[in-house]
Amino acid sequence: MKTPKYLQRSLLALVLSGSLLLNSGCWLLVVGAVAGAAAVTVAYVDGGLDATYGASYDRLVAATNSAVAQLEFAKPEERRDALSDTFTTHTAKGDRVEIVVTRLSDSSTKVAIRVGAIGDTKGDQAVANTINDKIRSNL
Repeated sequence: MKTPKYLQRSLLALVLSGSLLLNSGCWLLVVGAVAGAAAVTVAYVDGGLDATYGASYDRLVAATNSAVAQLEFAKPEERRDALSDTFTTHTAKGDRVEIVVTRLSDSSTKVAIRVGAIGDTKGDQAVANTINDKIRSNL
């Protein structure tokens, strides 16, 4: 059975479009859109890490509690209300760690991680990344 001409043309157009997309670099947008289901945006601001998650506030608070326990930091001091939760703890080296979880909407939550002395504009990005990775893995 022979393939109709319109199917051949459609397939050819699809293959050509796909190759143009891959060659133009726009495929990153497609991959990013597909990965958007687990949306996490990370930025480094004033010596800390700010991450915005497409997840509820309560899920992020639970994931943060688990991360602090799994990383074996000192028992955190926790201050919580309906809009934010602040965890203050220390690493084994004595570095201060502050993690602030803030409700942005029902399905969007910001996590700000600061490692080091207050006002330290360098911070410890490696430790902040480790904490953020552990939070993400607990979601």
